[in-house]
Amino acid sequence: MNFKYNAALLKKVEEIFKEGGYTVRYEKGNFQNGYCVLEKRRVVVINKFHEVEAKINSMMEILVTIQDLELTNLSSESTDLFQKIRAEKGETLFVEK
Repeated sequence: MNFKYNAALLKKVEEIFKEGGYTVRYEKGNFQNGYCVLEKRRVVVINKFHEVEAKINSMMEILVTIQDLELTNLSSESTDLFQKIRAEKGETLFVEK
């Protein structure tokens, strides 16, 4: 599946984090890859100066790597999108390592 990288997809990915118990913040900074995860606080910080596509890619990368996302709290729409993200991004992530 190819994703359409736009503001609507960005909102849907943000919703997965929200429903999963994480807060997404957009901040300026020179953190690597455009994001950082404060795991003890369950906060994802995304570089606010990145383009929409880069923000979405950063969040998708986080989604396939974090272990404590509260999957049982996801709506059916968020669950479907999460599974699609894991199917596409998870495979490429694990193949590259």
